[in-house]
Parts: sequence; structure tokens; C-alpha cells
Amino acid sequence: MSFTRTLRLVGGAVVAGALLFGAAPPASADQIRDDQWPLKAFNAESVWKVSTGKGVTVAVLDDAVNGDHPDLKGNVLPGTDVENGGSADQESRDDHGTSMASIIAAHGHGAGNSEGVKGLAPDAKILPVALPVEADDVPEPNSDNLAEALKYAVDQGASVINMSFGWSVLTEEEKQALSYATKKNVLLVVATGNEGVGHLDELTSFPGVVAVGAVDRAGQVWDESNYGPQVMLTAPGTLIRTAAASKPYRLANGTSDSAAYVSGAAALLRSKFPDLTAGQIANRLVKTAGLPPGQTGMKLPDPHYGYGFIRPLRALTNDIPAGSKNGPLKIPETEPAPAAGGASAPGAPGTGGDQASEHQDSGLGTFVIVGIAAGVLGVLAVIVAVVVRQKKNERNGPPPGGSGGFGSPGGPGFVPQQQPGPYQHPAPYQQPGPYQQPGPYPHSGAYHPQQGAPGTFPSAPPVQPPGQ
Repeated sequence: MSFTRTLRLVGGAVVAGALLFGAAPPASADQIRDDQWPLKAFNAESVWKVSTGKGVTVAVLDDAVNGDHPDLKGNVLPGTDVENGGSADQESRDDHGTSMASIIAAHGHGAGNSEGVKGLAPDAKILPVALPVEADDVPEPNSDNLAEALKYAVDQGASVINMSFGWSVLTEEEKQALSYATKKNVLLVVATGNEGVGHLDELTSFPGVVAVGAVDRAGQVWDESNYGPQVMLTAPGTLIRTAAASKPYRLANGTSDSAAYVSGAAALLRSKFPDLTAGQIANRLVKTAGLPPGQTGMKLPDPHYGYGFIRPLRALTNDIPAGSKNGPLKIPETEPAPAAGGASAPGAPGTGGDQASEHQDSGLGTFVIVGIAAGVLGVLAVIVAVVVRQKKNERNGPPPGGSGGFGSPGGPGFVPQQQPGPYQHPAPYQQPGPYQQPGPYPHSGAYHPQQGAPGTFPSAPPVQPPGQ
């Protein structure tokens, strides 16, 4: 998959050399901050004049977070490790959780916090919820801790939950936990994955979640971003500079980063519009998302872009009706629990409730009596028929030379059968080809770290995209 799409222009004007989403502010003296091209693309300085995410808690379900990192210190709550117990804010080895936290809520350091990494919602709080991790420092798929992690995050007051990982199969308990979060008005953000395939896993496809793909700084869909009809939004996901736990900073690609940027944007909106539901927050992100030029007639959501790439400043400042409670989110279906013994619970859909049960009980005797009478008459008819046949056979006797026994040719009740011809084999079964697994999917945001010192990553080609 390769897209050469640029972005829809604001007011129809093209500014030569402009970055994706908007013009860049003046360069900072700090190279790490300069490396954060999404902040320049989002025109973050203008965003922060409207909202900084203050008062919002974002749960990061991931590996643990280094809460002592100078760019995060003070913004990370203790959290919990759902497998081993204890807090989840003292990580020093695995980087992924710290990276996601820094995209969302890092505040930088130094004079005026002008140095280091800064998150999109620098005044939001991070609630780290540590899941078991694999060798490459990303959460282990299907580790049976997801339900516990979700419930903990909701009960601790998180209004946004970031899940930058893959989860191929959901248990019933996990589905119930996801539904619990949506009922509690929590926005669930999930990364689509990094294999470039048109196949999304169960977590990404679950009703009520915001599935996020990746675009690069030129506005093109990243060719390793998984896609499908469930994709709702896209966000920056290439050459992303973040804080880390095992070292000060790292540079990487992944839809993990894209999901974290959407979670950061959601934190900005939840701070600015505290009375909006999770669905209405998603609605503002969808209604202000950008689309490629010349594709205004595109059927939405597009499998690759969803409704488009996020534009946080527009989402914060545009006049957008709140809309329905659920917005673009699909709500998980709930099924009534069966009563003991497999019977439907009283009052459950389809049973008619207690009143219907009473009516069924009151009519039961009549049906039983009618049934018994019909059965008796049927038995009497059979007896009469057998007696008459037997008397007739006794008068006529068997044919000459025949045995006349039951089961013998010519005997009572025997019906000659047509001997079937040779068995005709059906057409040979066409075995379908082997199922093509869409590649290993241990984690939606598996990183591809870039080598070299900070600031040495390749520059993007000149582009002509839109403003905020």
C-alpha cells in the first residue's frame, strides 16, 4: 500500500514548504524539541492557549512508565502493575510505556520547559497500568490481564484510555470490561497495528473504540499502518521523538504513537469540554479531521484514513454541535444472562415477563388434556387396523410355496426397495488454500527505532500541505 495523497487545504490556498496540518512556529534552541515535528504540524503553541489537558487523567495500558524522567516528572501517577502488584511509575528498562506517556503528557524541562520532549496535553495526568511485556518491551498479547487493567483504569477516574498494542482475541470478561468502560463514559483509543495489512484484530474492531492508523509528515498514510473499515482516525506515526525509560530519548515509527496523539487530543478536548460524552469528543475529532485533496466525495470512513487525520486546534475551536451521545462510536451490544438451567430469566426479551409466564401456566392443563385424548384415539385406531389385517391374513393364508414370515419377501409389511445403482462420488472437495496469517502481531505499536544521535533522522521531502 502506498499513498501519495497530500492534505486538504484550508481556504483553498497552498503555502509552499508548509508542514502537515499547519505552518511551523519559530525553531527552538533545543534539538530534541525541534525533532517533534507533530507539535509544529499541530501548531501546538496555539493549541495550548486554548487547552493543555489540565484536570484530565489518561490511563496508559502498556508496560510501566518512568515517572522520574525529567520531561514527565510530576505528571505520572503511581498506577498499578496488574500482574506483579505495586506501582507502575518506576520503570527503568522497557521504553514503550514511557514513550506513549510522553507523547500524551510530557512537559519538557529547562528554562520555560523549552527543552526535551513535550506532549500534546502537557498538563494532563498519566495513570500507568502495567501489563506483562514481551522481549521487545511491548505488552504481551492476550495475557489475561486486560480486563483487570481496564476496570482499574475506569475506577481510578481515567476519562481516556490509551491502548497501543494488539489483542487478537477477546475473552467474554475482556468484552465486558470494555463495555464497562464505554458505559462509564471513557474514551478508548487503540492502535491499528504495523504490518500494512487489511486485517484488524478483535480489540481494534470492538464497538466503542477509536481505532487509529498512522500518517507521515507529508500527509501520506504510512505504508505499514494496518487498515480496514473499523479505522476511525489517523495521526502522526513516523519519525516520532519521545522520552524513554532505558535512555533519555528514542526515535521510532508506529501506530502506537498515532494512538497516543489521539489520546492527547482527546485529553485537550475533555479538559475544554468537560460536559461532552466520550462519543461527542470523538465527534469533534471526526468532524474536524482532514482529508486528501480531490477526495471530498470519498466514502467515509475510508479504510486507510478513517474520517481523516486529527487537527486538534480545529477540534478545540470550531463551532460544532454536540450531536448525539454516542457520536460516531458504535455501542457494544449487551445480552441478557440466561437463568439457571438454561431457561430465560423472567422478564427477559422474548419471554413476555412474569405476566406471560402466568398465562402459559393457566393454559397448560387444557393442552395436556387435548393431547392425551388425541393420543388415546390414535392408539385405538392402530389396534383396530391391526386386528382387521390379522383376520384377513388368517383367511387368505400365505401364497403357495412362500414362507409368509415377517421380514421375508412377500411377508406382511415388506415393501420392495429399488436397488441403487453404483455409488456416484461427488465432485472432489476443493480444499481452500492455507490461511494466510497477517504476520506476527504482538503489538500494534511495535517500534522501529532509528539509529543515530538525536536530530540526525532523515528530513522529509518538501511538501505543500494545509494549514490548521
